[in-house]
Amino acid sequence: MNRWDVDARSVAVIGMACRFPGASGPDELWDVLRDAVDVTSETPPDRYDVDALYSPQAGLGTIASRRAGYVDQMAEFDAEFFEMSATEAVELDPQQRLLLMTAWEALEDAGQRPDQLAGSRAGVFVGNARADFLEIQLRQGLEGATASQLRNFRSLLAARLSYAFDFRGPSIVLDTACSSSLTAVHSAVQSLRAGESRLALAAGVNLALRPDEGIVMTQAGGLAADGRSKFGDASADGHAPSDAVGVVVLKPLTAALADGDRIRAVIQGSAVSNDGRTSDSVLNPSMTGQIEALRWAYEDAGVDPADVDFVEAHGSGSPALDPLEISALGQVLGEGRPSDRPLLVGSVKTNIGHAEAAGGIAGLIKAVLCLEHSQVPPSLHLDTPHPDVPWDRLPVVVPATLTDLPDRGRPAIAGISGQGSSALNAHVVIRQADPLPTDPAAAGNGTPYVLAISACTPAALDALARSYAAYLGPDGQGAAFRLRDICHSAAIRRQHHQHRLAVIGATHQELAAALNGTAGASESEATPAVLAGAAATYRKGGTPDWDEVFGKHSRFVPLPGYPWQTKRYWPGEEQHEDDDDLIAWVLREHARVPFDDDSTLDAIGIDSLAKLRLIVQLSKRSGIEVDPEDFGRLRTVGALREWIHALQAAEAVAR
Repeated sequence: MNRWDVDARSVAVIGMACRFPGASGPDELWDVLRDAVDVTSETPPDRYDVDALYSPQAGLGTIASRRAGYVDQMAEFDAEFFEMSATEAVELDPQQRLLLMTAWEALEDAGQRPDQLAGSRAGVFVGNARADFLEIQLRQGLEGATASQLRNFRSLLAARLSYAFDFRGPSIVLDTACSSSLTAVHSAVQSLRAGESRLALAAGVNLALRPDEGIVMTQAGGLAADGRSKFGDASADGHAPSDAVGVVVLKPLTAALADGDRIRAVIQGSAVSNDGRTSDSVLNPSMTGQIEALRWAYEDAGVDPADVDFVEAHGSGSPALDPLEISALGQVLGEGRPSDRPLLVGSVKTNIGHAEAAGGIAGLIKAVLCLEHSQVPPSLHLDTPHPDVPWDRLPVVVPATLTDLPDRGRPAIAGISGQGSSALNAHVVIRQADPLPTDPAAAGNGTPYVLAISACTPAALDALARSYAAYLGPDGQGAAFRLRDICHSAAIRRQHHQHRLAVIGATHQELAAALNGTAGASESEATPAVLAGAAATYRKGGTPDWDEVFGKHSRFVPLPGYPWQTKRYWPGEEQHEDDDDLIAWVLREHARVPFDDDSTLDAIGIDSLAKLRLIVQLSKRSGIEVDPEDFGRLRTVGALREWIHALQAAEAVAR
């Protein structure tokens, strides 16, 4: 297969975002990997009482490990940004909440504006195998089985993103156990190749809120006692479960090149396979199944397996699976490989734990980072190589230190593997993006530009201005980019919100000073009229003619991300000073957008489902049975106020 044919079928990774233990984004993940940090930790009390369940001896109802991988601030969410009421946010599965914010971050990283994608055939493919939040609510008794739980069924994970961004392409949740999110990537690639989707989000999400699966794995002997995944080591005794949320933005390579997108890596091919009856049990891994997935993936990619430089293994630390996986890699990718060019193999699970259904997306994000940095970080906890692996006969090396990818005069190639207890194997083949053409010096030529930024609230705008000021500073990421490209990217590649700021400057330092408020007005009599006019139009909520301001030939560059204004939302933790004021409580907890007395209830987010919740809540708070028909006839905020006043008056008379 020639390069033109390969590129015509290839898919570009144009954006990434993640929430992993110890890492709130790809850059932080690279720091964890590069510095060989184990970010697993003791189980926090807001998950479950590990002291009551832990036992070093596997007994019924016990868990073998006190440790796993946990994301920070799992319950934090910016409800106002996504136009959700406080009540809806409290009732929503945190998997959906974190997936929403991570997907927005990935789209920003890709320079893709959700408002411009709305109504398009963008697809969403989410790997997931847990509904812990829903299970917890339902276990509290039949009173917990409220209508609001309809929003927390797993099928809504993908639909939530499609609804939030108005994406009209396929919207699918895939559950193949631990290969789910890599299967989601494969499905997204197939959809893009078929023309079914024009752009796709492929994601994985996994939040372990209950101990149940850990107790099952303890009984099966699959949980690491020390809470660490020891891939390839003789002491490997199972996996350490991990939270994870990861999203990648995918686009056909030809379209990404034509649109001037930043290409982080290229997916050349992928494949999935099932073990069928090639092992003695549906739960036991199969060498045959893994070999077939590898061969099919490299055939699909048009790549000689001997040319692969690095593989991010499934690498769970299973004493049964690790030897099979390493042997399969050695057999397929070692054939015809020169003895002086061993295959580098690693596992992100040794750093963050096993993210289960999201493990594959974690591996893909790590592999993209490896190609971008041309380095493979060490895998941890490998002290004594597993005796069941014929290391001396396999051209396979698990790096113990940060290792440079060899320069072979071509883009480096990596593979990512995933295996599920569903017997579903997945493998994705990626290559380094082609180097960009030489860029002129970032210092610029003294020409002034307008930087336009926005946010949904004044507080978020202040935070964003500080982020841009740091980004433009001498130690900031923006110092490496041309001022024109930065300002053009902010104007064209970011969605614009209600609260706005526009500053003008001819250097990075001038813009940073203006953002910090230390430069006085950012415009003077010498400011070109076209820039001053564009800035004024933008501040007033208009859309300037950016082509007139910048021209048409700029490069998209990475920018600071949206500064979330999060609050903690968790059932049973709602505490409000105005709790006795029914009107204030109803509007504060259920309205999604600003309103006045003439606003309709539907317009502010009090829809039919919210009304059902309110009937139950108002009955509890007022002690009076609420007539659903009376409540259903209410149309405006003013009518709601009058109705609640009447309710309170009736309550007073009843007393």
